Amino acid sequence: MSPTFINYLQEKGTLTPEDLELIANASIAKRARKGQYLLEEGEVSDFLGFVVKGAFRLFRIGDDRQEHVMRFAIEDWWISDFTSFMSGLPSHCYIEALEDSEMIRFSKKSWEELLAASPNFKRIIDALTTRNFEAHQNRIFSNISDPAEVRYEKFVQQYPTLYNRIPLYMIASFLGLTRETLSRVRRQAVTK
Repeated sequence: MSPTFINYLQEKGTLTPEDLELIANASIAKRARKGQYLLEEGEVSDFLGFVVKGAFRLFRIGDDRQEHVMRFAIEDWWISDFTSFMSGLPSHCYIEALEDSEMIRFSKKSWEELLAASPNFKRIIDALTTRNFEAHQNRIFSNISDPAEVRYEKFVQQYPTLYNRIPLYMIASFLGLTRETLSRVRRQAVTK
């Protein structure tokens, strides 16, 4: 199992050697090439992935045929269409590798067995799920209430390493902005 993943888990909570063995047995290491799709609309998201190296995006295509970025994932972040993963229903999303990437993957079956077998791991995941839900709610509220300049500033402050790795049109989509608006906001920020 990846030392990066072990360190990440141990920073989040207490795990016994038995817990780590269960996690290692439940997971598999996978690689993805830049531009590779791990999930396409209509498929069931049958994995949950922890990013060891690289970057991914989860996005949907709207009725307007525009891509709408729902989330990014870089090192030490998780990626899946969580709704499809949990429900077993077909996804409305795509997951694309934005860089050559490596991840630790869990199948639905191995994930459920791991959560049942390791209360320590389950506690860590429950805490992470709560934090993720709060961050998601805050982002939605920001996108519907904050002016473009504030959304941009928050993004740069919260994700300073992500900002330089992701194409600007994807960042614009994530922030609910047009490319033109993001360009204007960036120009204004530079002149401040």
